[in-house]
Amino acid sequence: MHLLSVEHITKSYGEKLLFEDVTFGVEDGDHIGIIGVNGTGKSTLLKVIAGLEQPDSGQISIGSRVVVRMLAQDPVFDKNETVLEHVLGGESPELRAVQAYAAAMEALELNPGNEKAQADLMKANQGMDERNAWSLESEAKTALSKLGIQQYDAKVGTLSGGQRKRVAMAAALLLPSDVLILDEPTNHIDNESVAWLEGMLQKRRGALLMITHDRYFLDRVSNRMIELDRGNVHFYQANYSRFLELKLEREEREAAAEDKRQNLLRNELAWMRRGAKARTTKQKARIDRFEALKSAGPKEGTGKLELSVASSRLGKKILGAEGVTKGYGNRTLISDFDYIAVPEDRVGIVGRNGSGKSTLLKMLGGRLEPDSGKVELGLTVKIGWFSQEREEMDPNLRVIEYIREGAEQVKTADGSMISASQMLERFLFTSTMQWTPIGKLSGGEKRRLQLLRMLMNAPNVLMLDEPTNDLDIATLTVLEDYLDDFPGVVFVVSHDRYFLDRTVDKIIAFEESGILQHTGNYTDYQEYRSKYMQGDSSEAKKSDTASAGKSGGASNAVSATNSNAAANTNGGGANQQAKPKPLKMSYKDQRDFEQIDDWIADAESQLEKVQQLMVDFSSDSVKLQELAAEQQQLEEKVEQLMDRWTELNELAEQIEAQKRL
Repeated sequence: MHLLSVEHITKSYGEKLLFEDVTFGVEDGDHIGIIGVNGTGKSTLLKVIAGLEQPDSGQISIGSRVVVRMLAQDPVFDKNETVLEHVLGGESPELRAVQAYAAAMEALELNPGNEKAQADLMKANQGMDERNAWSLESEAKTALSKLGIQQYDAKVGTLSGGQRKRVAMAAALLLPSDVLILDEPTNHIDNESVAWLEGMLQKRRGALLMITHDRYFLDRVSNRMIELDRGNVHFYQANYSRFLELKLEREEREAAAEDKRQNLLRNELAWMRRGAKARTTKQKARIDRFEALKSAGPKEGTGKLELSVASSRLGKKILGAEGVTKGYGNRTLISDFDYIAVPEDRVGIVGRNGSGKSTLLKMLGGRLEPDSGKVELGLTVKIGWFSQEREEMDPNLRVIEYIREGAEQVKTADGSMISASQMLERFLFTSTMQWTPIGKLSGGEKRRLQLLRMLMNAPNVLMLDEPTNDLDIATLTVLEDYLDDFPGVVFVVSHDRYFLDRTVDKIIAFEESGILQHTGNYTDYQEYRSKYMQGDSSEAKKSDTASAGKSGGASNAVSATNSNAAANTNGGGANQQAKPKPLKMSYKDQRDFEQIDDWIADAESQLEKVQQLMVDFSSDSVKLQELAAEQQQLEEKVEQLMDRWTELNELAEQIEAQKRL
């Protein structure tokens, strides 16, 4: 079913063209992800579609019965209404029935014997039946709870900005709509809420248009992609993973076409230099062709974002936390926390909103004192802060002036010095944009500017508090590459699962039972947590033991209670007389144990050869598809062999331990 049409729309701000002559349709079932570098007009495109802004030209055609609803980045609220009133305060027939029923109930409670009040309640009750609206309130509370809002009667005006955004999201999900538009829906919600939202949108009927930097979220929810690039719009019938493949193919085709154009241009230029005479029709046509070839070049690119800022030398002593405890009022957030940072640590801090993640980060960075315990920083530590609490920036200050406040020159990773203006160009701020007042930048451009300012100070310990909020995917990709080579230590609070998987190798997780420290990225932690929550005590014990040997002295038990439970499980048979049956390897186990290392090496060698062939045949789409399938098979084979290697080595260790008893 066709829901709406975008017809030849163009939009610009001053001299900056955002998009031009854009046309596409939205069908029932479309889940469209919109991506592009910050400042390319993603949010503006959504606002134009939602009718909140008018295009310079073109129009949006929406079916007469189609309901379009948008969750903006900064929703508007009546600060005196309660959370539940806001969520149930829409204009749909179902919600009006709920409102009428609530009003009738209140009137009857004030006048128990009033016949009119009783009649109004019966009528409201009938309206609820007709609209099948009895479950709406419970659905609203469920959505709020899943998004981390528990106080349904709290005044909206008393909530934080992040909490208000989640209330608005609950309302957007509850209110019926044919086209739902979401601008950065994963900002300000924790990992569990992101996973819940992902599931909700996968099942949702109707159409969806969204901007998000969360690549896992895009990959799992979207089935179409729209890319904004230099005023052009490119369309892909694909999720995010497939989009990357198709984008690469498109850029290769464009590069080949540009090479051909350059060759033709060189031939025509040689003819022109030999002395073209524009007297005959044929010669005039060649001159016109030359001019056309010159003007047919690609538009000026957005450039390539470069992070090549130097960092300061870091000594042996970095950061140590011992017995750190912190609480607010009667609530203890952090209890007896220990951690010793080691060189090139990459630590992700995760947990539900309000659990204490940012509080822990501030204590580790020396911005907040613990109630008890201590945090010691090494003498050479130079901390760089990138906080989710947006720094106050003078809107009248120009971009170049803001950076020059930090430094006139910047030392790059290779030791050379470049000017602040040159560094801004590497961060995709053109010479024209550098003289733009900060107040005219998009939210993402401001965040990118703050990131540059922080890195210019050459920190060697990075404290990143929700760094992915408002940064585009291109910037995040480059930041991830920068962190790969960053020689210092990184602590990051984030709900972005892809970013965590890409950048960290340790997790500090705020669980209901205490703080868990786990070695591995976010997916590793989730797999462990799944086994632990299912009561697989043997797996939990193995993971704790493995983590304890790698954590630089940090405790890896979920809590003292969990440690005692594991001890009781392991020692539960101590008073029994019968000894357990001796463990031993079967003939097949022994054979596999002796050959498994060679098998893994052989499979990894085959995988490397295929990956090299994929580079060699990058322009042959048919061959590339065959190699991609072979690569996937080999990756699965390596993974299976590694699982078998782990299984056999654990069995060997258990046999050896039994022999020592």
